Amino acid sequence: MDFRTACEEERTVTIRRQAVGGFGLSIKGGAEHNIPVVVSKISKEQRAELSGLLFIGDAILQINGINVRKCRHEEVVQVLRNAGEEVTLTVSFLKRAPAFLKLSLNEDCACAPSDQSSGTSSPLCDSGLHLNYHPNNTDTLSCSSWPASPGLRWEKRWCDLRLIPLLHSRFSQYLPGTDLSRQNAFQVTAVDGVCSGVIQCLSAEDCGEWLQAIATNISSLTKHNIKKINRNFPVNQQIVYMGWCEMREQDPLQDRVYSPAFLALRGSCLYKFLAPPVTTWDWTRAEKTFSVYEIMCKILKDSDLLDRRRHCFTVQSESGEDLYFSVELDSDLAQWERAFQTATFLEVERIQCKTYACVLEGHLMGLTIDFSTGFICFDAATKVVLWRYKFSQLKGSSDDGKSKIKFLFQNPDTKQIEAKELEFSNLFAVLHCIHSFFAAKVACLDPLFLGSQAAASAASSSGVPSKAKYMT
Repeated sequence: MDFRTACEEERTVTIRRQAVGGFGLSIKGGAEHNIPVVVSKISKEQRAELSGLLFIGDAILQINGINVRKCRHEEVVQVLRNAGEEVTLTVSFLKRAPAFLKLSLNEDCACAPSDQSSGTSSPLCDSGLHLNYHPNNTDTLSCSSWPASPGLRWEKRWCDLRLIPLLHSRFSQYLPGTDLSRQNAFQVTAVDGVCSGVIQCLSAEDCGEWLQAIATNISSLTKHNIKKINRNFPVNQQIVYMGWCEMREQDPLQDRVYSPAFLALRGSCLYKFLAPPVTTWDWTRAEKTFSVYEIMCKILKDSDLLDRRRHCFTVQSESGEDLYFSVELDSDLAQWERAFQTATFLEVERIQCKTYACVLEGHLMGLTIDFSTGFICFDAATKVVLWRYKFSQLKGSSDDGKSKIKFLFQNPDTKQIEAKELEFSNLFAVLHCIHSFFAAKVACLDPLFLGSQAAASAASSSGVPSKAKYMT
């Protein structure tokens, strides 16, 4: 799946010969007519087309390292015939297509009878390298046979193009670094920085359809890539989400308010990268890493937006720092929200409990948040439990924004509210963890959420199964 516009850079393409269909391409041209040898045909569903890197109008510069820029047509044919089971082509697309590519099929094939009878191939007629032949065969190559049809028929071909692989690419309607949206226009940027340039659409509807189609393809490619990568990671380190967004600078420069950021949810962590991770080593070099159950994600309403960008969300870190992100489409925002909920649910279900050091009336304590039993406070030295409450008994809480949390629990016997105040060195991490455990508890009661988790687990090659007691 690629996005194409204009370019004429050299590319290297390796194609294996098929038992039926050969390399799946045909050529025209040659030095005897002072024109390059170019790809004139690409057979459907054959190796040349399936490579996705070869196009009608590509000039062949080298074949398996042999320079064929000044070779005659028949010499290039012979080099290709003797190339063996695999051929590596160095090609470059011609922005100005040779005139013979513009000939109609009827005109183009006028030389066919004489070529076929003489046993040679004509530089102005296709040498059918898509035919089923083998280097050991002595069959004569000839022009492709054309189906008889009234009138003239023209070949379909790409004219000017730029190849942009959509895996890990990003697209945007906004002027780079700003919240200013282009009118009915966008651009696509590949992971290696190659850019499509601004693509102007005729209407907002056309632009929306293009953006949704590109987003769908990127999402499909990303999911397929995640499946492959997850085969190399243990169950507790599976990737749930990867994708581009734009991060709002906390101290924005005058000309750049937003910068691209690549986010990934894997195992217990949210990763923020400058570029997509490709190797295992890349995961250790993330710009920032957060524990997924100790951060808070908020999808912003229109009234909460800071500027003209829509589809925004914030992530509050363990330290209380607020990170502001923007994505392009409603579907992107919905995908992120589902992925974050899933990652949080899976991690809470995996760890089951989390203990934080705290202080109660000057004594060092420990507070355990347990997925099955609720809240447990114990003496850090003796391990003696001072009190315990279920999640359902928490009726309210408040904090001072610095270190203290006051919990309001209902005594199951007296029905009275009992206040318990604890002091933590990592207040926001504790608050976010409690929220994550409550969210996971609620998710356990939501059949739609659990159904989506079961479907995701079944679709995954490795699978990240939920516990059976929550799936029933």
